[in-house]
Amino acid sequence: MPVNFSHPEGLLKQTDYSPVAVATGSRLIVLAGQAGVTADFEPAAPDLAGQVRAALHNIAVGVRGAGGAPADIARLTFYIVDWQPSMWEDVLAGIAHAQEVDGFPTPAPPVTIIGVQALFTPDFVVEIEAIAVTD
Repeated sequence: MPVNFSHPEGLLKQTDYSPVAVATGSRLIVLAGQAGVTADFEPAAPDLAGQVRAALHNIAVGVRGAGGAPADIARLTFYIVDWQPSMWEDVLAGIAHAQEVDGFPTPAPPVTIIGVQALFTPDFVVEIEAIAVTD
C-alpha cells in the first residue's frame, strides 16, 4: 500500500484519524471538492452526516475512476458551512459509513476541517477535497 498512517510521539493522540500520512507511490490523484450530491446535481441528503456520506462516496467513485482505491487516500479537507465543533459527530458518522461501505481506511487519513460561509448553492453544507497516491 503506498500510503501509511502514523501517530508520531508528541502529537495529539487521535483515534478518529491519523495525523500523518506517508505516501510512497508514483501517481498523485487530486480530486476537486466533492459535494454531497447525486450525479444529477441534487443534494443527496438534507443533513450534514448524509452529505458527508454522499461526498465521500463521490470521492471513492473519483479515485476508482482514476485507477486508485479509497485506501490510497492520503488526505481529506472538509469545507463545512457554519462549522461548529458540535458538528464533529455528524462528520464522524459520514466517515464511518464511508469506511464500512466504500473501503476508506481506518483510522481515516489526515483530516482538516475549514468552516466557510457558503458553498456553491445554499443546499450544500459540505464539500470535501481528497488527495490519493498510488503505485
